[in-house]
Amino acid sequence: MADIHDARILILAANGFEQSELTVPRDELRKAGAKVDVATPDGKPIRGWDHTDWGETVEADLRIADTKVEDYHAVVLPGGQINPDLLRVNPDAMSRVTGFLDSGKVVAAICHGPWLLVEADALHGRRVTSYKSIRKDVENAGGDWVDEEVVVDNGVITSRSPDDLPAFVAKIIEEVGEGRHAR
Repeated sequence: MADIHDARILILAANGFEQSELTVPRDELRKAGAKVDVATPDGKPIRGWDHTDWGETVEADLRIADTKVEDYHAVVLPGGQINPDLLRVNPDAMSRVTGFLDSGKVVAAICHGPWLLVEADALHGRRVTSYKSIRKDVENAGGDWVDEEVVVDNGVITSRSPDDLPAFVAKIIEEVGEGRHAR
């Protein structure tokens, strides 16, 4: 178990992340007391997508390749159409996603973020949600897709869209407090 004040949380992201799906968890988790790092493919700033156009630039704390699963209590995978599509073909990003899954640590994916869970082959028999346009991808990967604002299955947290961010962040804090999950 980890108190959120002692927790370290990693956010994996690339250009084209949905703006609020990175900034809201980052800011709210920091406000709750967690240390949050943003890791990008090259360790350089990335630019978000804000609903219908390019959004703000977010600074990176480090390169994905320089992160270690053992240094963190949880990983957050923001959505957006571009971001998870870039990350699911990035070997370093996928290595971290599978590392978090294998370790039993909290994995939180929102909107199109569950594409990374599809790529990691982590959805067989798992109850999950996502943005509605990738429902078939989730189901084809063996996930039991449901239309709910936040779904938790053994420490894997999924949500549908920016509208679900308050429940998504609250569930991350709760699950970090519970600690590792047997998978």
